Amino acid sequence: MKDIELLGGKQWQPLQPFGISHPFFAIDKSTVINTWIALGALFILIILARFFLRRRLSTGRYIVLSYVRSFIDLVSQSLGYFSYGHSVFVVALFSFIILCNCIAILPWVEEPTKELNTTFALGLIAFFYIQIYAIRAHGFFGYLKEYFTPFFFMFPLHVIGKLSTIISMSFRLFGNIFGSATIMHIYHALLAGSPWFQIAGLLSGLNILMVSFFIIFEGCLQAFVFTMLTVTYLAIALAHDDQIGEMT
Repeated sequence: MKDIELLGGKQWQPLQPFGISHPFFAIDKSTVINTWIALGALFILIILARFFLRRRLSTGRYIVLSYVRSFIDLVSQSLGYFSYGHSVFVVALFSFIILCNCIAILPWVEEPTKELNTTFALGLIAFFYIQIYAIRAHGFFGYLKEYFTPFFFMFPLHVIGKLSTIISMSFRLFGNIFGSATIMHIYHALLAGSPWFQIAGLLSGLNILMVSFFIIFEGCLQAFVFTMLTVTYLAIALAHDDQIGEMT
């Protein structure tokens, strides 16, 4: 599957008019376009969800409520109490990631999460969200105190441990989605090499099987793993010392 290319080339250089054309400041066009396609799909689903919620006796309303309640239960069980704000964040995070992972089922569209920049940005969002609410829960000095326990010289290790969560979450999501996208790219290239392969893939149901596993199943699984890690880290960050002892 070829990348979407608009306005010539694969990258934008927004700082080129100022004489800065380093690859670090380049913006990949296909990633931006595919991300906005995923956001457009999310917007459409929100409109449909709002429509079904207004219909009291409908299957759509039941599906939407079950979807939201499952994440409310997940957050409540992890934190030990109900939090509207955290539940909204978790639902939004999961919904966006699962759409980015599975948007490749549309023709000529690729997963934005197969790019490391996208997954790294998601990791940063989850990390700063957790740290901000940890500071709110424990206070700035209480939050800072955790970096010096049990001994003050443990500070560098605690900092590395905190920052490593960004890398682990980002690379896990990126690696799995990139691997699935690569396998699907090889499969499509194989089919494109022979019309007989295309017919065999269509009649045997192999096309549906490949899409179901490497796009839908893998996309849903990795979105859930990323969300679960975020909720787990959030629960640990908000827990008090006695609660952390019980969790460990």
